[in-house]
Amino acid sequence: MSKEIIVNSTLNEVRVAILENGNPSEIYVERAHSKNVAGNIYKGRVIKVLPGIQSAFVDVGLPKAAFLPAADVYVEKGERVSFLESSIDGGEREVADIELNGEEPQEIPPIEDMIKEGQDIVVQVAKESIGQKGARLTTHLTVPGRYIVLMPGYEHVGVSRKIEDDQERDRLRDVLKKIKTDNMGLIARTVSAGHDEEELRSDFDYLSRLWTKIRDKMTNKAPHLIYEDHGLIFRILRDAATADVSNIVIDNKADFLKIKSFLREFLPDMNMEVTLFTNDIPIFDYYNIEIEIGRILDKKVWLKSGGYIIIDQAEALTVIDVNTGKFVGKRNFEDTILKTNLEASKEIAWQLKLRNIGGIIIVDFIDMAKEENKQKVLKALEHEMKNDRAKASVVNISPLGLVEITRKRVQESLSRVLSEACPYCEGRGLVKSKLTICYDILREVRRIAPFFRNRKIIIEAHPDVVDLLLDEEKESLDEIELMMSVSAEVTPNENLHIHDYEVSPAT
Repeated sequence: MSKEIIVNSTLNEVRVAILENGNPSEIYVERAHSKNVAGNIYKGRVIKVLPGIQSAFVDVGLPKAAFLPAADVYVEKGERVSFLESSIDGGEREVADIELNGEEPQEIPPIEDMIKEGQDIVVQVAKESIGQKGARLTTHLTVPGRYIVLMPGYEHVGVSRKIEDDQERDRLRDVLKKIKTDNMGLIARTVSAGHDEEELRSDFDYLSRLWTKIRDKMTNKAPHLIYEDHGLIFRILRDAATADVSNIVIDNKADFLKIKSFLREFLPDMNMEVTLFTNDIPIFDYYNIEIEIGRILDKKVWLKSGGYIIIDQAEALTVIDVNTGKFVGKRNFEDTILKTNLEASKEIAWQLKLRNIGGIIIVDFIDMAKEENKQKVLKALEHEMKNDRAKASVVNISPLGLVEITRKRVQESLSRVLSEACPYCEGRGLVKSKLTICYDILREVRRIAPFFRNRKIIIEAHPDVVDLLLDEEKESLDEIELMMSVSAEVTPNENLHIHDYEVSPAT
């Protein structure tokens, strides 16, 4: 599969798209006023320890206090079941198998016994602030390189689970044991497969020097940023520039030169072309990426067969509904459903990656009568999800035809980055109907009429509401005028939103 990395870099915003066979499969956006903090290391101060939820809040200098669970507090010979490998965008992570050398993981001590309020503590951001939640922290520090991840304070070595060949896993583990130093754990990243000891040792030497610089800054006064991960462009180069990437195209000359320098210094083995885009057409327009970004905000995604899926993102989870739409099939109903569900499986995996949707995802496939067809759909979905760099798992189809997917989420989805809650409906997606607004107006007139008998009441509303009020609801308004001894003057006001109105006595 041919891949290209397309970069649109301006003063205030950087956008990166990864194309697979000419189609956008991943899109990332980073803006100057809201830079990514996942992967950053801070010296923070504990401001609150909460034994009831076994967590603490830490001030690291971010707008919101960050959240530190007890399980993420490092203790000597403590919890060592799994470690995290930093992956794409400095934050999405996958679990690596770690050799524990026969040690049994111990129970996590109470958080109040590990840290105290007012204490200074060195932490790393594991997950960005999402919605109303602050960033999630960990004291299990990791420093990602190209081929390996450094884990200061540990003695263990591990290999990414995405490397499935047992022989290669054993080889990498042996190499890591040979190059590691005391009190420095290592994880072989997915891209390390096939690379020799010299390349891994070079990466380790670079990370060791970087860790020395980080450690020297730990004496600074809290809150303080100790280590800032690379910007978006260089995180993508570090984490996503694999052997199947043939070309990097960028429209900013300064960043073009930096990329060339970065590749020479850190990725000399990568045989890829770097091109400066000089066309007058904007780069994302030229590669038809801008159109795809516009579609990301749409709930409905059409399938080639004529079916469609609806993607509905909520605070707690994302729901995806599959429908046959215009597709009527050629043979029987069960075959039509199976073809639609199989096509939807591929599109769902693609959209989750493209939109960077994480957390819990519930898919409502069209009900299938045959068990073998259910398994075909499930296997198709699992197969497509394997191409996702973010850690994802698929659960069996329930009797109701629902499939649960969990996908690692470390930052807001792309649609949340690009949009904000509607100021009128406050993100609900619904506003009151015109008829409901009419009845609200009539109730308000009835409410104030007893205080202004024999006087005129002015009603101002949106023209569409006024038309309804003077047509279908004219009889109701006349009744109030007669019963309350008032007269109503209804005036359209185009400057008012459809659910706004004003009811007041004439002066």
